[in-house]
Amino acid sequence: MGRGVPSSWPAADIVVAAQGGDEASIGALVSGAHPHVRRFAYSLCASSQDAEDAAQEAMIVLYRKIGTLRATGALASWMFRIVRNECLRRVTDMARRSETSAEACTASAEDDVLARLEIERVAAAIASLPADQRRVLIMRDVQGLPGSMVAESVGLSTAAMKSRLHRARTTVRSELDSWNEAAAE
Repeated sequence: MGRGVPSSWPAADIVVAAQGGDEASIGALVSGAHPHVRRFAYSLCASSQDAEDAAQEAMIVLYRKIGTLRATGALASWMFRIVRNECLRRVTDMARRSETSAEACTASAEDDVLARLEIERVAAAIASLPADQRRVLIMRDVQGLPGSMVAESVGLSTAAMKSRLHRARTTVRSELDSWNEAAAE
């Protein structure tokens, strides 16, 4: 194969010794299987970084769980299954993350449009008010001025200003309710 890469998987006696917990055999098994696992990961994974990560994960599983391998001849298929599953998990995670961020962008765009539409409706409802009600409503609810200042500014008593403000709010609320009902139909 060239470049010092072994052409076959580690021998069955190394696999058996590794299954029995022999540390030297586990080390030899991991280093002997790594080039094969890495090559397989590069053929399956979407990016070289994912391939490296999947191969590394497979080596960790091999190191930790070699004792659970039932047949020594099944080492290659077991490792390939681990790599395949890790590559698939990475693709699924990436798709889920991009789907979540796309949903967030879509939700934000939809929320922005709905908010702008609602602002336009409120502005239109306020614009349709008689001038004296519109002025009181804008000064009190939009500009946030105190009631006494609004009353003085428009030349009304506080009670008269509150009455106009109430009528303006009721009219705006009624107008918005009728638009919402029409939109629901």
